[in-house]
Amino acid sequence: MTLGHHFELTFSALKRWFVAQCYDALIVALLWLAALCYLRIPLAAFWAILGGLLQFVPHFGPLLALLGPTVALLLARAAWAQYTGLLIAYAGIALVDGLFLQPYLMRRQNRVPMWASIVAPLVLGLLIPFWGVFLAPPLLAVIYAYLRRRRMRHEMARSGGAIVLPPESPARPRATPATPVVDSIPESGSRREMPRSTPATSPATRRCRSAGRGGEPRNR
Repeated sequence: MTLGHHFELTFSALKRWFVAQCYDALIVALLWLAALCYLRIPLAAFWAILGGLLQFVPHFGPLLALLGPTVALLLARAAWAQYTGLLIAYAGIALVDGLFLQPYLMRRQNRVPMWASIVAPLVLGLLIPFWGVFLAPPLLAVIYAYLRRRRMRHEMARSGGAIVLPPESPARPRATPATPVVDSIPESGSRREMPRSTPATSPATRRCRSAGRGGEPRNR
């Protein structure tokens, strides 16, 4: 592969990761909007949009999205029940996003297994505390793009460079139309005339014919 092919493959993988991240931010913003409207927190739409945008900041984004609604509750002198509801909403959104939403979108857009999307940020976060969590999703997208290309080239090499298509479903046999039977017409040279059969006449009919000719019938 040339340098241009490497650049194209990496750019396409990062583009699909960015699309998955945009979907994730949109869904998280809708979840925040539903929770904040239910808890009657001031400026719920603004905090929901901010929570969706902070999804692009790994590891600290959901925590920063919690600070805005908390400050709004403090200024409004809300009851403790609203604080408890806000913490429950934050925990539920973070759990759904980390264990289901992001792994599902990564598998759908970049063909990354769900177990890799869950384990890789944890491992890289322990090795590199901040940058490991930040670089784990795009790094997984690029790695699995190269693995998928390598698998496709291996399959093409095994099949002799031809594209292997899935087997077609057996088609039903079509009924062949019956060919009309045409009687062969003999040639003009071999045509033979069939003798015409004369109808049998009765004795009374013969007497009438002879009487019409002017002759009397003879008595036999």
